[in-house]
Parts: sequence; C-alpha cells; structure tokens
Amino acid sequence: MMQWIFALALLPLIAQGYIIKEDESFLQLPHYTSQEQLEDLFARLAKAYPEQARVHSIGRSLEGRNLLALQISRNARQRPLLTPPVKYIANMHGDETVGRQLLVYLAQYLLGNFERSLEIGQLVNTTDIFLMPTMNPDGYALSQEGNCESLPNYVGRGNAAGVDLNRDFPDRLEQQHVNQLRAQNRQPETAALAEWIVSKPFVLSANFHGGAVVASYPYDNSLAHNDCCEESLTPDDRVFKQLAHTYSDNHPIMRRGNNCNDSFAGGITNGANWYELSGGMQDFNYAFSNCFELTIELSCCKFPAASSLPSEWARNKRPLLELLKQAHIGIKGLVHDASGYPIPDATIVVSGLEDKPIRTSKRGEYWRLLTPGIYSVYAAAFGYQSSPMQQLHVTNENAEALRVDFKLTPVESNFDGISSYYNPYFFRH
Repeated sequence: MMQWIFALALLPLIAQGYIIKEDESFLQLPHYTSQEQLEDLFARLAKAYPEQARVHSIGRSLEGRNLLALQISRNARQRPLLTPPVKYIANMHGDETVGRQLLVYLAQYLLGNFERSLEIGQLVNTTDIFLMPTMNPDGYALSQEGNCESLPNYVGRGNAAGVDLNRDFPDRLEQQHVNQLRAQNRQPETAALAEWIVSKPFVLSANFHGGAVVASYPYDNSLAHNDCCEESLTPDDRVFKQLAHTYSDNHPIMRRGNNCNDSFAGGITNGANWYELSGGMQDFNYAFSNCFELTIELSCCKFPAASSLPSEWARNKRPLLELLKQAHIGIKGLVHDASGYPIPDATIVVSGLEDKPIRTSKRGEYWRLLTPGIYSVYAAAFGYQSSPMQQLHVTNENAEALRVDFKLTPVESNFDGISSYYNPYFFRH
C-alpha cells in the first residue's frame, strides 16, 4: 500500500516536469560479484526490503555452493493471487559471466527504484520475479576474467565434474524410462533446477549465456537430429518469436543481427536452426512445465573485463525490463468448482494450440501467454465436466493479461481411474 501512496505522490512532480533520478549507484567501481559477495548482497537486500525481497536456496552445487535466487515482489512472503511468477537464470556455463552480473545489477535496480519510478513500481507490484545470477558457481570459480573463449578442455564451462549443464536436463524426445535411468547420474545443479521448475507455476523465463548476441527460442532439437539449419518449432512459435523480438528489438546491438561473425535476421533464432542440442533447459521448461523460456546470448566475449559491465547494463536494462512485462500478455484467471473452491491441475486448452495445454496452480490460477487475436478457450479437469468453449479477443493493449475465469461442475458418474492429465515432471504445487 505504501508503494502505491508514494507513486501517487510522484504524479504532481512528474506533471510539473520534475525528473526523479534513478539509483544506479551499483555501477560504481565495476567488478564481478563473487559467491561470498553474492550471498552477502542478497542477505542485505532481503533485510533492507523485508516485504519485497526474499532469498531462496534452490539447492547446492557439486562442491556445496548455494544456488541462490532472490525473489522480488509486492509481497515476497505470500505471492498475491494471479501474480505471474517469472525467473531469470544466468551463468549456467560458468565461463559465460555477463548475465551473472546483469542479474546482480537488476536485483539492486528493481529494489532501489520501485519507489522512485512508476514503471518499476508497477513491475514489482504486479510480477513475482526470481533472479538467479549463477546456476553454476563451481564452473565460475574455475573461469578467468578476460578470456573471451573457453579454457582448454572447456574448464569452467561445465560444473565441477566437467558436465555441460545445458545438455543434462530430461529431454522431450527421449522415452520416460530413458530419462529416469539418466536421472541417476544427473548433476545436482540440474536436478535442483529441474525440481524448482516443475514445482513452481513459472510463466516466463530467460536463461542468459555468452559467446554470441542473439535471442534463441525452442525447440533446440528435432526428430531428424540434424546438426543445424532446419527449424524445429513449438506450437507457440508466434508467442516465442514475440518474446525473442521483445528482447532483441530493445537491444541496440542484438537487433542488427550481425554480431560475432554470425548473422541472425532481426537478432533472433530458432534454437535447432542455429545448432541442435539435446537435454537443454529451455526445451525442458516448455515440454515439462507451463514455462516459456528463451536463451539469451549477451556478448561475443564470454568473460569480458569487468570494466565493460556498465556498458553491458546500459544495453540490456531496457530489454530485461520489457521481457519481464511479457508475463502479462494473453489471458489469466481462476478455475474453481461450483462452491468457489480452486481446482488445481486443471487444464486450459486453446483451440489450435491443443498440443500445449496450460495447467492450473494449487490455487487454481493459470496464465496463458498469447499474441493478439481471436481464440476459443475452455477449461477441463479430471472428475469435472469441461467448461463451454469461450471465444475471446486478445489485444495485449493493457498492462495486465485479460481476466477469464472458469467454473466447472463435477461429473455425475463415479469411476476409478488415473487421470491422463498427470505427468511425472509437471509441477505439483
């Protein structure tokens, strides 16, 4: 409430032409934040902003380092109903470091400016933001500042065991028993992230890398298993292209599409069309959860000198903010029964996009990212009659997604059976 009062108080000043200066003091004396400094910074931010910030340990790396995420929201203790959860993850490859520091900056920027800026205040008040600067702290510890390419034998790219974490996730094209067998050897960083992804109703995500400058979207592999140069598209290709363009179009270098001896039309690419990989995190997000994830390549040099970080922040600040806002496109709402109780694990089905149903959270919430257009949508749940089809006009012209609720009535006949809606990797909360 205090943030809204403060925001209202700003309006007369803005109307009179006063400019509230943003706080970007974190850019002074640029340096890379170590694991110890990161833990201390997040603890201090959570103490300074107890309502808006909360530190989460998602798990531990192979060498025992904390995998930390900072939650930033209007109420970090209890997410307000229908507030979409979004995550940004960086440093999956330990020697690709620009994204790591950008998320450290973004955490300080959001918390330092949500009472100074109407835009940032609205973003924090309407979005549940999770920032994980490093998924691979062990690999980072082995990497060296100033190295634009990976070290010999890719030391630092992988984790402490030398495993490339972006090849270690359950793969959508492998049979379930194969994924289960591989789970026995899955790296702790991958296992922790996979569990986190499927246990929270994330809507949107970005995974930050280095070595190129482009926004990549799923799929990363195909049934043909080509090396490259053939697209492998999701049912939501229009949404993914919009998300990728949101980042690229707002980035002064990425949008040109010609960087690092690569050429990408509009600064975006389908992952498989660039080069194929299996076991990647962005495909895992889309195939095994509700979450739409992009892979954002930020810089030609993987581990540039720290002196370049303020310039990287200047280039990426606007894309980072605009992508967060994309969590509010499409439709959202609640699915409940005739008594008003929420129905968890119900499915939201969009005509023409039946291959990607969206499932409700344990609170009966859903968010369905859509581009502008006319859609026919219905809700279904095990033990309930499906709702009548609703025709919706999605414009994405408002600050929040179009609200569409569904009420389901139970089926009259009772029978024993196992719901086909359940998936062993789908979120359980």
